[in-house]
Amino acid sequence: MAAADWYTISNVDELDTPALVVYPDRVKANIDMVKTMIDDASRLRPHVKTHKSIDVSLMMIKAGITKFKCATIAEAEMLGVAQAPDVLLAYQPAGPKLKRFVQLVKTYSKTKFSSLFDNVETANAISAEAVGNNIAIPVYIDLNIGMNRTGIAPDEALGLYERCASLPGIAITGLHAYDGHIHDSDYRVRQQRSDESIAPVLKLAADITTKGYPEPIVIAGGSPTFPIIAKRKNIECSPGTFAYWDRGYQLAFSEQEFQTAALVVGRVISLPEDGKICIDVGHKSVSAENELSKRICFLNAPDLKFSGQSEEHLVADAGINHPYKVGDILYGLPYHICPTVALYERVITVENKLVTGEWKTIARDRKITI
Repeated sequence: MAAADWYTISNVDELDTPALVVYPDRVKANIDMVKTMIDDASRLRPHVKTHKSIDVSLMMIKAGITKFKCATIAEAEMLGVAQAPDVLLAYQPAGPKLKRFVQLVKTYSKTKFSSLFDNVETANAISAEAVGNNIAIPVYIDLNIGMNRTGIAPDEALGLYERCASLPGIAITGLHAYDGHIHDSDYRVRQQRSDESIAPVLKLAADITTKGYPEPIVIAGGSPTFPIIAKRKNIECSPGTFAYWDRGYQLAFSEQEFQTAALVVGRVISLPEDGKICIDVGHKSVSAENELSKRICFLNAPDLKFSGQSEEHLVADAGINHPYKVGDILYGLPYHICPTVALYERVITVENKLVTGEWKTIARDRKITI
C-alpha cells in the first residue's frame, strides 16, 4: 500500500505552478498491471490520447505492448517516431487529413498504420490515395454500437464490407467498436450493457467469415469496459486512461486498481476574504467540463469547497480560521486527466520525491512535422 503522502515533492519550492507532475514509477506499475488483466498482451491496443507522450509510449513498447490506438495525426506521428509496430488511427480521415495520413505511412515505414471508414465514399477516397501513392492501407470498419457520433450500424455493415472488399489499395482488416457511452459505476450493469453492445459486432464478424472473407480482427472497448472485454477471446482491447488514471475513474471503477500517476500542483496565491482562499488552478490548468465540485480534488486539502473558477484562478471556501497561507502548496488530482494533459506542453517528472526532469506532451499539438 502506498504511503499517504506518496505525492509530496521535497524540492517543490523550485517548481513553478500550476504544473502537471507525473510519477514514472506509478506509470510503470500501471503498465505492468494492465498486462496482468488480460490473457495475452498481444490483445492490448492502448489508446495514447491520455498521455500524448513519446516517453510513456516507449515505456509501453519496452513492456512488450506492440499495438496502439490514437485519434489524431500528431498522436500517430508520435507513435511513428517511437517506432511502434502497429498503429490504428481511430478516426476516419477526410480531406487534408487523408493526405497527411498517407504521408505518415510513407514516412514511418517501420510502423504499420491503419485507419477507419464507415461509408463507401471514404473507402473510395482512401483507395484512390493508396493507389496513387503505390501503397497498401489496412482499414477497419467503424461501427456505431451506441455512441451515436460516428460509425455504421452493425446490421448494415456487411453490405458495406462486400461493396468495398475488392477496392484496390486497401485491405479491410477488421471491425472497430467503441463503447464510450457505457460507464456505469455498477459493474453488473456495465457488464450487461457491454454484452448487449458487443453481440451484434460478434454476429457481424461471424457473418463476414461465413461469406468466405478472412476472419476480421475486432477492436473494442475503452477503459470502463476493459476488464469485461478482456475476458472475451480474440478481441483487442483499447484502454487508455490507465497510464495516468484520474479521480473520476478512481471513484467510478473501483475494480480497476490502477494508481493515480499525474497531479496538478498549485499554490495558494491570495486570501481574498475571511474563510476564502484563491489557488492558481484555473480553466487553463485543469479540465473544466464537469461541474465545479468535480474538476479537481486536492489530496492534502480534501475538504475545500470550490465557489468559483476562471481562466487562472480557483476560489475555495476553507472555513473561518483556516490554516492556509499564501504560498502553500496543494496537490490536485484531476477528475478527467485526458483533457487536462492537453493543457500542458510538458509534464514534470517526480521520482523519489524529487523533481527530476520533464516529458514533452508532444502530441498535444495538431501537427508535429506532417
